[in-house]
Amino acid sequence: MLALAVAAIAVGLDNFGAAIGIGTAHGRSRYRWQVAAVFGVFEAGMPVLGMVAGRAVAGQIAGVAPIIGGVAVGLMGVVSVVESLRHGKGGSPERPKTLGLGRLLLLGLVLSLDNLAVGFALGSAKVSLVAAVVVIGVASVALSLLGLELGGRLGERVGERGELVGGVALMVVGVLIGLGVS
Repeated sequence: MLALAVAAIAVGLDNFGAAIGIGTAHGRSRYRWQVAAVFGVFEAGMPVLGMVAGRAVAGQIAGVAPIIGGVAVGLMGVVSVVESLRHGKGGSPERPKTLGLGRLLLLGLVLSLDNLAVGFALGSAKVSLVAAVVVIGVASVALSLLGLELGGRLGERVGERGELVGGVALMVVGVLIGLGVS
């Protein structure tokens, strides 16, 4: 069970970093639960797919998942920075209320790709599927909410530049994911 808890925290750290960026740019509290739920479902679901998919698929995706995820998260950060700079040149100075649902789902997916390999490892360790889903899901939601709260507080301090700071944070998280640091 200790290995499962450590794995849950490790895979949830990507969500924590991305959640800080989202929280900085998008401060609504009700939206935070939506972000945390999407992240939690993907984080808990991907290891299940990894457990089911087996060694071949999990092994093949493990090498490229951080790169794919890092590039995708980084690109979302670039889009946020560009939108922020465009808004600064005559656009609306208000922080956007939310990411679109499609962007949020895509972000949840790419942040959880590396969890396929984690699922295979957990399956090899004879970890209960139900326990894996619950522990990983709870850890992911908790880390996401913590990141959103920290990001929201940062966003209050940077005001209308929250989208710019959030975009930069997402780019940094993307680089870290791509390098396998997260």
